[in-house]
Amino acid sequence: MKLIVQIPCYNEAENLADVIMAIPKKIAGIDTIEILVIDDGSTDETIKVATDAGAEHIISNTSNKGLARSFHIGIEHCLKQGADIIVNIDGDNQYRGEDIPQLVTPLINGEGDIIVADRGGYSNPHFSFFKRSLQVFGSFIIRTILGLDIKDAVSGFRAISRSAAQQINIVSEFSYTIEMLVQASAKRLSIKSVPTQTNPKKRESRLFKSIPQFLYLSATTLLRMYTMYRPLRVFFSLGLLALLTGLLPIIRFLNFYLQGDGDGHMQSLILGGTLMTLGLLTLLVGLIADLINFNRKLTEKVLHKMEKLDEKLTDFETRSSSIEGQFQHQSKEQIKTKVIND
Repeated sequence: MKLIVQIPCYNEAENLADVIMAIPKKIAGIDTIEILVIDDGSTDETIKVATDAGAEHIISNTSNKGLARSFHIGIEHCLKQGADIIVNIDGDNQYRGEDIPQLVTPLINGEGDIIVADRGGYSNPHFSFFKRSLQVFGSFIIRTILGLDIKDAVSGFRAISRSAAQQINIVSEFSYTIEMLVQASAKRLSIKSVPTQTNPKKRESRLFKSIPQFLYLSATTLLRMYTMYRPLRVFFSLGLLALLTGLLPIIRFLNFYLQGDGDGHMQSLILGGTLMTLGLLTLLVGLIADLINFNRKLTEKVLHKMEKLDEKLTDFETRSSSIEGQFQHQSKEQIKTKVIND
């Protein structure tokens, strides 16, 4: 079984060596452990540090593409390299590499598809009270909406099985953490939380400039991704709300009309009719979006099968080349023996 630990980096020359050195060299149940560093357009010596620290794979983006895109690039490379398990860890040394065995063990035992590190919530001594509260409350919201048993929704320290990685397609530009959970929930993948520890904070986050910006980007990402994968539920809820809201002024108008005072309350009838029309249109949009969602699922299923077929063809070509080489070697030896005997 092959494990690849990927590390997305942007100007992490000061911390990267410590991150790589903390990654275990041996884990029970794992035959091979390799390290992939995704340099996201760094302007410092991140690549040199990665090389000196012994990273087996290094990808360098020509420009800063963002964390989500770098994560997706890393996942694709890990799959091409034949990884059975992929662990993502940040380059700022927030997470402890010593905890990687705790993340991968459930995957080795076939007990899940995605394992997310739980940084401890209120018990984490390295986070401020506000950050701990934000983490706990945000995870509760996401857990409630998605129906997942996840304690730390925005933790970037996670292990992913090969099958799950092949089904996850990151399209957002902000962060992969929330989108992965939305997709995993929609695709009924098994997600588990594992308690881990964190190292002391060494720098401020580069993913966002302020807490309000983080909240805005996280909320919009959740809304956009949830609408993308659960369109009927979203549009049906909005359409039903508009219908019920529109029904109230219509009932009000009918009440006055039955009392013989309907002429002075035509505004209620117009408002109610408009809202109910918008509700019906929203329901129709939801049906169309749901049909598009089914089409996307079929496309993803075809792509998944094509990836598996490509893997089988690659494996077949590798074995064929090996057999051909052995055959050619045997043929040359046989010819040599024949010439000597003659």
